Amino acid sequence: MTYAGIADRDAIQGEMPWAERDVPQTLWGQLSKTADAFPDRPAISYQLLSGPTDKAETLSWRQLKEGTAQAANLFRSLGVQEDDVIAYVLPNANETILTLLGGAVAGIVNPINPLLEPEQIASILRETNAKVVVTLKPFPKTDVPQKVAEAVRHAPNVQTVLQIDLNRYLTPPKSWIVPLIRPKVSTNIHADIKDFSKEMKRQPKTLQFDDSTGDRIAAYFHTGGTTGMPKVAQHKYSGMIYNGWLGARLLFDETDSIMCPLPMFHVFACHVILMAALCSGAHVVFPTPQGYRGDGVMDNFWKLCERWKISFVITVPTAVSALMQRKVDADISTVKTAFSGSAPMPMELFKRFEEACGVTICEGYGLTEATCLVSVNPVDGLKKVGSVGISLPYTEVKIINEVDGAPVECGPDEVGEICISNPGVFAGNTYTEADKNVDLFHYGTHLRTGDLGRVDEDGYLWITGRAKDLIIRGGHNIDPAEIEEALVTHPAVAMAGAIGQPDAHAGELPCAFVELVEGGQVTEEELLEHCKVHVHERAAQPKHMTILPELPKTAVGKVFKPDLRKNAITRVYNAALEKGECPARVVGVTDSKKRGLVAQVEANGASAEDVSKILGDFVRPWEWAEAEQAA
Repeated sequence: MTYAGIADRDAIQGEMPWAERDVPQTLWGQLSKTADAFPDRPAISYQLLSGPTDKAETLSWRQLKEGTAQAANLFRSLGVQEDDVIAYVLPNANETILTLLGGAVAGIVNPINPLLEPEQIASILRETNAKVVVTLKPFPKTDVPQKVAEAVRHAPNVQTVLQIDLNRYLTPPKSWIVPLIRPKVSTNIHADIKDFSKEMKRQPKTLQFDDSTGDRIAAYFHTGGTTGMPKVAQHKYSGMIYNGWLGARLLFDETDSIMCPLPMFHVFACHVILMAALCSGAHVVFPTPQGYRGDGVMDNFWKLCERWKISFVITVPTAVSALMQRKVDADISTVKTAFSGSAPMPMELFKRFEEACGVTICEGYGLTEATCLVSVNPVDGLKKVGSVGISLPYTEVKIINEVDGAPVECGPDEVGEICISNPGVFAGNTYTEADKNVDLFHYGTHLRTGDLGRVDEDGYLWITGRAKDLIIRGGHNIDPAEIEEALVTHPAVAMAGAIGQPDAHAGELPCAFVELVEGGQVTEEELLEHCKVHVHERAAQPKHMTILPELPKTAVGKVFKPDLRKNAITRVYNAALEKGECPARVVGVTDSKKRGLVAQVEANGASAEDVSKILGDFVRPWEWAEAEQAA
């Protein structure tokens, strides 16, 4: 199995059209095929705590199939049919995987980020008309059950809440202590509350209903980070199995062991890794409920790789940055490759990683709206650091700019919007909300990703930024990636995020935020001087630098730029108010669905006219804070 470049990709495509591939049409069909082939091989492993000798639970492929059947039977017993939704708000656990698979077999499964606020969770539950919600039983050091209880109160279609108790993964004396300190959570909701494990034990280990007759919508995945109301994308069996088939054809077989410390509400973990295992028979390890964010995971990471004889590491740039601050303190000779997604890998970080552990990184690209995978640097061929590789078999990438309202394809190395077509793209029906699908496609087939990029003369795709992340300084477009790449070449810098801060004259000016490596010593002034040397375009040199203890990040490790923008708006607006001798101050920034980021202002004796004279020069709007309105 060799995948070295475009010739290999084209040869795979040339074997037959995707529609003629002999792949199962349903998830249950694919799981059954793999479980029958490798019944006693390990499928998934999970450990609640991160120590290399801590208790772990492994399910074989036979056990995973049986557990999936039990979960699917349970959901059907609760009235779920093929077009009903089972939502889950869970950290990683074996039960999370059974809920995902069983939910997609019985109905439509809807993973939800447990970091979201109750109103956002409730919004998704209402949008999808979820009938069943699976979440945690109250447990120390998590507020997930509390948030879900509040969300369900505002989601009238939810009939049943199933609770999972993580205490079963602990050993005495810790398991004895949890019942004594378990938080109290209100049960005053309209839905029935049941124990997931008890209900599962009542179910047969074989499917008690007929599997779906063919392809259908099987999952809803929401987009977005931790503010705003996320959009909900629709995923079909065919897209999920396409992603799994790619992994099985190009990367994994049943002898591989994959370390996946990514969350099971995100397509990277669910569709790229779990589905690839489902199609190949590979073994996937999920360490701790929070993956890379879990206590001790970074410190024990290489020991965990040794414990599980890992061959493939799944990671993101922020995790690689953190790992580079720790020594490789274990035998990782089994590790062949690391796959990185979610954001482009800075060249300096790539070099540090390969030098430190001798493991090759392959960067890839995917997105929720396309079920996931789009491109990857070929495992056995040329890897262009900073690119996201070549498009995968049966995936067509076009770089498009609109000219006079019509799409025009770009030439080699010309930057435009990345637009894609593949079996994971649900053309015309990407989102559950019909109005969000309007103008989402070029030619009716190619999904407009909102990402800016280029394809070089060798066919490698390069992401240059998000269309919405461009810094527009007086009409001049600045790519934040240029600033970020320059900053991470400084030895004290671990990660960087560049945005446009409000400016009364230019609209926006570039500014940057950095997180330092452990023990890193550098001043903000020194970093600004560093940028003057390494950011070659003068207009792109940041006008302000902020060192933070830690950059805000999404659950999959992307720098979360809305929080950086809020920080910059607060700083710039308050400086302007102070300079204008106005006592009003910005006390927060909210995210309005229609107006974008809106500064919340406390009057402190100032009038609306006073504030408008100063803040009216900026593009971002302001309004009185709620306390002011109430007064």
